[in-house]
Amino acid sequence: MIVAFSVTPLGVGEEVGEYVADAVRVVRESGLPNRTDAMFTTVEGEWDEVMDVGAVAAVEERAPRVSFILKADIRPGVTDGITSKVETVERHLARD
Repeated sequence: MIVAFSVTPLGVGEEVGEYVADAVRVVRESGLPNRTDAMFTTVEGEWDEVMDVGAVAAVEERAPRVSFILKADIRPGVTDGITSKVETVERHLARD
């Protein structure tokens, strides 16, 4: 499965980058394939692996409140979807 998520600490002021970095750090340390962009972090793996990463918990440790958005693509048998889905779109764009 591929999960895209956004975790935002609330009640810590306007600058939240260091808190978001806590979440991204635990994702990267998980060893699962992942990417981070300006709005979401995407991670790929089996359900239990992805849900056990602990990104939200890392932010909860330092913030009094946390907002969490999750979108999941659950497609058994697909691996490296985090790369192949983007490559498919790029291939179609190259035809134009």
